[in-house]
Amino acid sequence: MQLLRSDIWCAAFVRRHNDLGKLCVIARRGDAIAGQIWIEIDHLDGTATLLTPISTAAQDEPTGDRLFQRRFDRADPADIRERIAREVEFDPDIWIISIDSRGSDVGVDVV
Repeated sequence: MQLLRSDIWCAAFVRRHNDLGKLCVIARRGDAIAGQIWIEIDHLDGTATLLTPISTAAQDEPTGDRLFQRRFDRADPADIRERIAREVEFDPDIWIISIDSRGSDVGVDVV
C-alpha cells in the first residue's frame, strides 16, 4: 500500500497539533513526495525525544500507515541535533518536524 505524500502528511500533522494548542513547526522541508519524516519532541524540561520512521522491510505487512521508532528518548537535545545534522548530510530529502510537548505521545504509531 502506498503512503500519503510527505508534504501532505507533514502539513496535516502540524495543523492538527497547532489546533490542539501545541507549538509544532516544520523545521526542515524535504522531498515533497517521498522524503523521510523525523519528529523531534521538546519536552520543555531540558530533554527531547527523536522519532524516526521504521524500515518498510521491518514491517510484517505494509499497512499504508507511517510507523515510527524512538531513536532517542528524553535525551540531551544537543545529541539529537547532532544526529539530525548527520542525517541531513546523508539524506537531504528528509523532513524534520519539531513539536513542544511535555509527554511523549504525539499521536503517531511507535513500535
